[in-house]
Amino acid sequence: MNRKRLKLTAIALFVFLGFGIFFATHQAYSADKKMVVGSKEFTEQRILGQIMIALLEKHGFQCEDKTGLGGTLVARKALLAGQIDTYMEYTGTGLLVHLKHKEAITDPVKCYETVKKEDLEKNGLVWLPYMAFNNTYCLMMRREAAEATGIKTLSDLAAFVKANPDKIRFGLNAEFYARADGYRALQKAYGFEFPSDKIIKMSSGLLYKALKDGQLEVAMGFATDGRIKGFNLVVLQDDRQFFPVYNPAPVVRKETAHQYPELEAIFAELARKLDTDAMTQLNYEVDIEHKSPKAVAEAWLKSVGLL
Repeated sequence: MNRKRLKLTAIALFVFLGFGIFFATHQAYSADKKMVVGSKEFTEQRILGQIMIALLEKHGFQCEDKTGLGGTLVARKALLAGQIDTYMEYTGTGLLVHLKHKEAITDPVKCYETVKKEDLEKNGLVWLPYMAFNNTYCLMMRREAAEATGIKTLSDLAAFVKANPDKIRFGLNAEFYARADGYRALQKAYGFEFPSDKIIKMSSGLLYKALKDGQLEVAMGFATDGRIKGFNLVVLQDDRQFFPVYNPAPVVRKETAHQYPELEAIFAELARKLDTDAMTQLNYEVDIEHKSPKAVAEAWLKSVGLL
């Protein structure tokens, strides 16, 4: 009886020690998996950053939150300099801004594959699976104003500006004003020009409210922004297909991708779930319902079984 009890005690001790060693090893391994997650400063980017953090932490990473860094060039420089390990970039931005292509690519797969190949070859950056939604730039009007003027497309807008150059104030942010796929190229593509005194620069966050409040007649925006629905705005149809596709994807340095090959599978799972309707709703919850990006990110991940 004593021998049997002693044997059972030894087995229990072995199992306990085994679990202890496994737990300690797992904890040490997790502690070694660290990622600094960044984002640009606008709402959608902050939400995407929080989604990435929550997913990575679920898979054993320790994450440092550096979301809301600034504009496109700030985030890109931080990644290249190793100040962050990843952020979500848009394929159209990668193509036209970072890789300096002159022509937009409107096919999502072709744009992604082009950017993925060239950014790795030229800059040592790896583009992980891209999300299913396209947050392209757009031009917006108040619904009642668009209906009153009969403006439905960007060609309609161009014709109206030519005929009434003093009647439309156009709001945009500094980045859209400067970038290759922005304001100047848009005017060239549609053959019109706003008078200089009708061009008003302000931050992305202020544009929607200024348009809603009648301080502007037209403003640039982002197609998945929840304030379009919340403020009863209308997106003008890009009938000449000027704007390229902008599917977001996590971008990491080559050494990070090699160190953590599991990142591909982690974000492939996300890419299958995060579509246009979902992203628009998340943006709406933050900008209109005033929830935090972290709260809406985690709630959505739980609702689709990813957390």
